[in-house]
Amino acid sequence: MKWIAIQSYYKVERVLSGIEMKTIKEDRSMYLYVNKIVTAHREFAIEDIHDLSFRRMGGDEGLLYLHTQQGVFSYNVHGDPQAFIAMYKELTLSS
Repeated sequence: MKWIAIQSYYKVERVLSGIEMKTIKEDRSMYLYVNKIVTAHREFAIEDIHDLSFRRMGGDEGLLYLHTQQGVFSYNVHGDPQAFIAMYKELTLSS
């Protein structure tokens, strides 16, 4: 099955080795399908998602929130994910 929309996000991990702390930033992608949203480590059925929202955190960065039956999951994003959110809303309104 082909995805409908894609949204890039990133994971920041801080690793302490000896006396040095390193910040590792890993780029990832979130995919919107007709029946689910898939991230690097999670899969959410469309019927389990209540809403998507975005909060700008300064500059071009912000947090994309997936409001689900399992709770709220946040994802760090560069830029505005409104196109991804709009595709999700269009998909769920037509269902």
